[in-house]
Amino acid sequence: MRTRLDSNDLRAYAAAANAFNRGFGRFGHPYDYASNGGSNGEGKYRLPVDIWTSDNAYHISAYLPGVAAEDVEITFENDILTIRGELPSVEEEQEFVRRELFHGAFERTLTFNVPVNSDAIEATFQNGVLTLSVPKADEVLPKQIKIQVA
Repeated sequence: MRTRLDSNDLRAYAAAANAFNRGFGRFGHPYDYASNGGSNGEGKYRLPVDIWTSDNAYHISAYLPGVAAEDVEITFENDILTIRGELPSVEEEQEFVRRELFHGAFERTLTFNVPVNSDAIEATFQNGVLTLSVPKADEVLPKQIKIQVA
């Protein structure tokens, strides 16, 4: 009886989960492993993120348990925001019954198709949660037009 999963088992598990989701996706909104995690094709984990907008900014949140803030690299260049780092690994000598948590290098790139104020991007890190605030550029913010009475 085999008690340890290797990387081939995890790939097979992810492929089976994707096939299941595709087959039953018409009944709801399945979790898409390829879009919300998994590999980016370069051996790096595609970091899942939540993104929402407010009147003045875009907000991005990602879970990074066990990662120190100084080990996360965030860059913004040519309208592309990139988050890079590495999730720590546990001792490989463990006899896992199941191993689903990702360990290793991660990267996520997000392209902004609207102008943003890159000089004012803020990042906070609290309890393993990275949150970024990307302010919208002044030219895309709603303008209040005052009516002049003649």
